[in-house]
Amino acid sequence: MASDAQGSRLISCLGYEDAGAAVDWLVRAFGFKEHAVYRDEAGKVVHAELTFGNGMIMIGPDGGGEFGKMVMTLPERAGGRCTQTIYVIVEDVDQHFARASAAGAETVIAPRGESYGGRSYSVRDPEGHAWSFGSYDPWAQPANG
Repeated sequence: MASDAQGSRLISCLGYEDAGAAVDWLVRAFGFKEHAVYRDEAGKVVHAELTFGNGMIMIGPDGGGEFGKMVMTLPERAGGRCTQTIYVIVEDVDQHFARASAAGAETVIAPRGESYGGRSYSVRDPEGHAWSFGSYDPWAQPANG
């Protein structure tokens, strides 16, 4: 059984047309770190695990197999809408936004203060996935209820 020190027990999975390019871009633009990258005989990324702090995402090519029949992970195939979004806690929202913008992230919501605390922003990556980054940390807040 994994402990919290080893990482999050919730891992989001995203599909990309070009998973290799996505790995490179997510590392450069958002500061993810490569945990593991698996390639086929031709060198194409078939599965990648990227970390940010103790969180992780898994990415790979969209579609195919039983899993591909169950989900639609490319915004392009869903009329530009996302089937999920990811919120990542960052220390310096404005600095992180500048890094993402410099790498070509499409701004959806510029950095702003939130009524529930902290600052956040939202962008799309080159394949249209929605990402939100912010300083609000729900783990640091008392539980409601």
